[in-house]
Amino acid sequence: MITVKTEQEIELLRESCAIVRDTLQYVGSKIRPGVTTKELDSYAYEYICSRGAQPSCLGYCGFPASICASVNEEVVHGIPGERVLREGDIISVDLCAYKNGFHGDGARTFAVGEIDAEKKKLIRVTEECFFKAIENLRAGTPLFDIGASVQKHAEENGFSVVREYVGHGIGREMHEDPSVPNFGKRGTGVRLKAGTVLCIEPMILAGKRDVRVLEDGWTAVTLDKKPAAHYENTVVVREDGVEILTL
Repeated sequence: MITVKTEQEIELLRESCAIVRDTLQYVGSKIRPGVTTKELDSYAYEYICSRGAQPSCLGYCGFPASICASVNEEVVHGIPGERVLREGDIISVDLCAYKNGFHGDGARTFAVGEIDAEKKKLIRVTEECFFKAIENLRAGTPLFDIGASVQKHAEENGFSVVREYVGHGIGREMHEDPSVPNFGKRGTGVRLKAGTVLCIEPMILAGKRDVRVLEDGWTAVTLDKKPAAHYENTVVVREDGVEILTL
């Protein structure tokens, strides 16, 4: 069931989402060749806690870290560890913060030093997919219009969209209804109401859309080993558009 949020609840969400936004910026400032993904996780943990919040990912269904750190062909849910980032890598950082009874969620893909043209385009198009998704989003929009917009823009640029992982509602729980796919048929799905809070998160692949999960039970990677990018914001559906809480 989709839970529409009150303005009071949205105000509480706004603080959690501001922490997510600022943490992503802070972690992004630490990304450079030679840093480990575990170090980035520590930066995020310390910063989120310094803001009086808790990292929602830590311990969620047994996940062992405060961020998901997915490098190159890793699509989502990469576990931070001793991996050293190298010049030319890209890394997707996905994180959530919990404060005042509400979660915020966001993700960005960062370049590690200088990256090649394909990776630059992938990061750019993934971000563009998010903004295409919200371009005409408002109260009354069919849910699957979001995914249709993401899919169209990604495929027009020669990329593909993962099917196994989707966006979601958010609030008192980190994952709430509805599921928000990055593909779909325009004009279908439930019509969204004002006050609905969604995490819209294009996950775009440079190659084919096939993925598998590694033996750690979390990290999803592309089968063809081509890179993937991830861009996510928490948004509120309004009568006349959307409000982005993590930007």
